[in-house]
Amino acid sequence: MENSKLGDRFAIFAAKLGNQIHLRSLRDAFATVMPLYILAGLATLLNNTVFTWIFKGSTLTSVQYWGTLLSNATLNFSGVMIAAMIGYCLAKNRRFENPIAAAMVSIAALILMMPNTVFLIPDGAKKAVSISAVLPYTNLGTGAMFAGIIMGLVATEIFIRVSHMKRLQINLGDNIPPAVSNSFNVLIPVILVLSGLAIVSALLNNLAGMNLINLITTFIQEPLRHVGTSIWGVLLLYSLGNLLWLFGIHHSVIYSSILEPLLIINITQNIAAYSAGKAIPNIINVSQVASFGLIGGSGSTLCLLIATFLFSRNKVSRNVASLSVAPGIFNINEPVIFGYPIVYNISLIFPFIFVPALGVFVSWAATVAGWMNPCVTLVPWTTPVGISAFLATAGDWRAVVIQLLILVAGVLIYAPFVKINDKVAEKQAEEQLADQQ
Repeated sequence: MENSKLGDRFAIFAAKLGNQIHLRSLRDAFATVMPLYILAGLATLLNNTVFTWIFKGSTLTSVQYWGTLLSNATLNFSGVMIAAMIGYCLAKNRRFENPIAAAMVSIAALILMMPNTVFLIPDGAKKAVSISAVLPYTNLGTGAMFAGIIMGLVATEIFIRVSHMKRLQINLGDNIPPAVSNSFNVLIPVILVLSGLAIVSALLNNLAGMNLINLITTFIQEPLRHVGTSIWGVLLLYSLGNLLWLFGIHHSVIYSSILEPLLIINITQNIAAYSAGKAIPNIINVSQVASFGLIGGSGSTLCLLIATFLFSRNKVSRNVASLSVAPGIFNINEPVIFGYPIVYNISLIFPFIFVPALGVFVSWAATVAGWMNPCVTLVPWTTPVGISAFLATAGDWRAVVIQLLILVAGVLIYAPFVKINDKVAEKQAEEQLADQQ
């Protein structure tokens, strides 16, 4: 009874955490911009692998310009985009009547916090020179993603609160077009919020010689990212997210809201480095976790399905596995989660948590040892096993071998628990039959 109460309390806490409005807005925003990150990864993959196999010399340079344009429009503008999407999603979740204005304010707030003078190295030069009135991609793209998150949240919250002050609203009457009316309603709040943030930015520059981008990156983004996306941090958070399925709570409560944004920052940095021909900075990233710790879906349940076909004698389990294998190939495993089931099933929770953690750890160790390349492109989470590892690592066949070895290991780990689950199901069926008699 006490364990049941503890589980219920944990489930309630996890559900509240997942519904926390800022985390939910963060999850919604990253889900919205995800297609652009996938496109950036595809462009980088084609530019640096496929095109180099086909074209040479000046022709290659001309063709690669296509990929460069796509990278600039997606990856190198990602900080601004995430600020806008967070502002919009947070305003929608707050039920604010003008979410487009919130997105606009978030973008302007982020630009306000950027330095007016930057140091850049001109083409052909060796030393950086000071340049004014420019916005380099380093401040608009991956380098500003965390700043975009913070400014999107902070600026939108302030803007919504100020906009709800009746005295600051300008009412032009009922005969005015809605777009004009909404614009004038937020005119004074926009002026006040952005002017106030400009004062903050000016004080940072004049008194401390700093700007918010560098401040957030140095003191918040990098420490949090290094801890949260270390191998042990990822294993802890990812395993805790999978544990939530035992209580019927989607793992996105922890994964999509807390861990995934940090992992996405890592893969965007990898994409940028790979595109520029530089050393890859991050082994742990969203493609690595998804490709090697999400084989068949949460809990790497493709391993469970294969183990069921090989070792289970329970008719119900085998029927569920037969129905689940097609979507499972594309990492969609709700039929397994609720049909096998995983929810409230103690018999399978250990491999459900351990197998994904093993996949993440083994792929990390293999990359550290040089047995496979790091993941440098963002592949859709529905990409089947084998193909996902190949694409994520820009065509490294060794990553496919590692992924298949993890798959086999996962099947062997699930096997004894499948047999235990059969015995539990058989015992439950006997008890139900006895109760009916």
